This record gives sequence, structure tokens and C-alpha cells, in this order.
Amino acid sequence: MNRRPLTLLIAAAVVALEGLVALGLGVFVAVETLTGRPDDMTSAAAEAVFGLLIGAGLLWVAWGGLIKMERWGRSPAVLAQIFMLPIAVTLIQSDQPQLGIPVIVAALAGLATLLAPPTTYALYGDGQA
Repeated sequence: MNRRPLTLLIAAAVVALEGLVALGLGVFVAVETLTGRPDDMTSAAAEAVFGLLIGAGLLWVAWGGLIKMERWGRSPAVLAQIFMLPIAVTLIQSDQPQLGIPVIVAALAGLATLLAPPTTYALYGDGQA
């Protein structure tokens, strides 16, 4: 049970990629907040901190949970994918399919690999999901 199945590695990669994107957006908003003149400094700072925390959290889930084959890693990863779906739909409905379609593809790939039987077996063993 110490071998990671491909589905688990793909799931960890998807979650890590989402974490890197969130972290990058958090850094971008922080730099823009510090160098620009935001209309509302409190909201801008909160958005930057939120992006940084979400990014760091997703990276922790990917590395500390999924790659290390810890059971706790799957729940927050699945929850993150579920939250990504309405975000993707909103982006598509807001005439930004170039952003929404990759987000929905990543979320569906994440869900499929996180819920795949080899991932379940690697994390929980003999079907005790």
C-alpha cells in the first residue's frame, strides 16, 4: 500500500496546480494593492490574504495529504473541486469561457481522480471508504 496509484498522483497534481494559481493570484493582488490605489484598501488586502491562504492550503493538501497518502487529504481536495464548479460556470456565463472551461476541466479531472477506486484503495485500503 506504499505505492501511489496514477490517479492519486494526478489528483495531487491538479490540487497543487490550483494551489499555485490561487497563490499566484494572491501575490498579484497583494502587489497591485501595495503599488496601486485600490478603491477599498480593506477589501483588496482581504482578497490578497484570502488568495494566499487558499493557495497555501491547497498546496498543503496536495503535498501533506495526497502525496503522503494521508486519508484526511481527500476530503478538502474533493470540497475544493466542488467549489470550483460554480466558479467555472460563473466565468463561462460572464463571457469568459477561456477561463471557465479550463477551471471546469480541472475540477472534473480532480473529482474523477480523487474518487477513483485506485485512489480510494490507496487511501483507505480494502474498500473502507
